[in-house]
Amino acid sequence: MVSGIPMANTPQRADAAGSIYRLAAVAFGHPLAELQQALVDGSFHAAFNQPWHQVTGREWPRCEPSADFAALEAGYIDAFVHGRRGKPRISLLAGEYEHLLGGQTRPVFMLNIQAFYRHFGLHAATKDEGRAEEPDHVIDMLEFMAVLCHLEARALERDADPSPYRRAQRDFLQRYLVPLLNAIHHDLARQKALALDATLIRMLEDLPEWTRQQLAELEARVGPYADASASVSNRPRSVAQNLWN
Repeated sequence: MVSGIPMANTPQRADAAGSIYRLAAVAFGHPLAELQQALVDGSFHAAFNQPWHQVTGREWPRCEPSADFAALEAGYIDAFVHGRRGKPRISLLAGEYEHLLGGQTRPVFMLNIQAFYRHFGLHAATKDEGRAEEPDHVIDMLEFMAVLCHLEARALERDADPSPYRRAQRDFLQRYLVPLLNAIHHDLARQKALALDATLIRMLEDLPEWTRQQLAELEARVGPYADASASVSNRPRSVAQNLWN
């Protein structure tokens, strides 16, 4: 249950939510030396904690960084790329979780995610950090939510109707991002002797609850989610269809 939420969201709070999504996407990309430095000197925590506090009213705990960049990268690869028998311990791809497909084939599942992106003039990254185009990757989903928050904030600034962007956030969270983060968190809880950086572990623990809270707030503002495509779940939506206006 959600109580005491600001029913009239502000541009600043919408931007803060977008910053949380955007920084989480950075954190779950293949590590760079710059990320290790930001974890060591505290600048990543400061950047994440500011919007986190603005949205939740709570401070985000700072964790000890990996010993060095080699440890950060090795822990990431072991967890998300090829940990045991050449497979990731924890997949960051929604399509790798059979129960998330909802009876759809993976190609149809991917097309339905892409319909969200294309409706707002976006497409999943290609050849990014060695990844082929994977619209069901958690990074792409987080970045898409950051874009929707940005569009909501700009609509609020010019006194336009933010409801289409809020409904899109609600639907995408309900159908894709919340289930994926829950699945990732479930796999995380099953791991033993995981060498993943403590900040990334903390983020995987906190993001599922936070996105569920975001979903509840959005439903309080624009109404509950209703899956209008349930009867045609095995057919992709038309990209040209106006999904939220």
